[in-house]
Amino acid sequence: MEIRRALPQDLWELLHCLKMRSKYAVLLVFVVGLVIIEKENNFISRVSDKLKQSPQALVEANGTETSPVPAENGSLASLQELDAAFSQLRSHLRNVTLQLAGDEDPGPRRHVLLMATTRTGSSFVGEFFNQQGSIFYLFEPLWHIERTVTFEPGGANAVGSALVYRDVLKQLLLCDLYILESFILPAPEGHLTPFMFRRGSSRSLCEEPVCTPSAKKVFEKYHCKNRRCGPLNITLAAEACRRKQHVALKTVRIRQLEFLQPLVEDPRLDVRIIQLVRDPRAVLASRMVAFSGKYETWKKWASEREAPLREEEVQRLRGNCESIRLSAELGLRRPGWLRGRYMLVRYEDVARAPLQKAEEMYRFAGLPLTPQVEEWIGKNTQAPRDGSGVYSTRKNSSEQFEKWRFSIPFKLAQVVQDACAPAMRLFGYKLASSPTALANRSFSLLEEAQPSWVT
Repeated sequence: MEIRRALPQDLWELLHCLKMRSKYAVLLVFVVGLVIIEKENNFISRVSDKLKQSPQALVEANGTETSPVPAENGSLASLQELDAAFSQLRSHLRNVTLQLAGDEDPGPRRHVLLMATTRTGSSFVGEFFNQQGSIFYLFEPLWHIERTVTFEPGGANAVGSALVYRDVLKQLLLCDLYILESFILPAPEGHLTPFMFRRGSSRSLCEEPVCTPSAKKVFEKYHCKNRRCGPLNITLAAEACRRKQHVALKTVRIRQLEFLQPLVEDPRLDVRIIQLVRDPRAVLASRMVAFSGKYETWKKWASEREAPLREEEVQRLRGNCESIRLSAELGLRRPGWLRGRYMLVRYEDVARAPLQKAEEMYRFAGLPLTPQVEEWIGKNTQAPRDGSGVYSTRKNSSEQFEKWRFSIPFKLAQVVQDACAPAMRLFGYKLASSPTALANRSFSLLEEAQPSWVT
């Protein structure tokens, strides 16, 4: 009896040792366990049936009168408990085996970093990962760091900001969301904050159990879109992150790919970097609409007023293009630390064939593309022509991606082409030689994507 009582514990230890092995090993353990359990159950059932015989039956069999089994005799109860324990163990084994050896094996934990700049379509592409239920997705968490820590562009300050961003990224990918409490303003109280930037753009922060009951008289600047939730509980969010199978994060504040090497080499992470780029002429046209106040000089100069275009504005544009180009060139050189972990994607290719590009990105990241993602892409790439706002992720993508050609003055396009020519050549964007060429739909400004952009 003592051996039988110890048997379930031995099986659990065996299962624990083999749990992280292949699903075939787990299936083998499951089969062996079931065989042993069935044998024990058969034995127990035979004994139980014998003990359950009525006193009259025993009299007839032995020819003598026998008194009923005393109530204090615990043999029958013990056997019934053991029988129930074996049944429970069998059920647990079956559940664990089905989970580990299901049709869709989730595989190892992945950490996807979508690296872009503003107005490149990163919010739209980020939704490809936000819509996958097994991914914990964060939308622009580095926004809080940029607001709190002030760095001047260029030189040592630019290096300092990149290091701060990188260290925060590492903690976030490890589900240490408490790192944000040092940067969120006003500071969270008791790990609660109603000021998490664009919370509604991260499904994981707006679903149970992270979505707690809403609190009256609490103003939440960035609230969830489809349901009312209380202030964000960072502890619950961190726990939800750890429960999800994978982590994905979108940021427009990291441009220097070389600073991410410690993240890629961290043994706790399995990082896949997707760098999203877009025609810089389209980026400028979009920024002039979205950030109108910051581009007054450009607009005045384009309208042929007296206001000159300041040289520092052009230099900033050139610097942005160069940082993007240098990062892409580093990734495409396939250094050892980045091999198999970098993918270059053009927004224009995503807009023309969103489902195909989503499949490619998921394949690169080693993740399964779910029907929910496919459904979202279908619904949000066929929007009405007048239904796409500046910050909307719902667009008629095949028509939207070249819309900028008819809104930007040619003289502005020329400035961009002069400042960003090396980057444009690398990414396959053709230069327009005249206003007619720029506005001519039959003249493609896009070369075919290169297979070598996936490393």
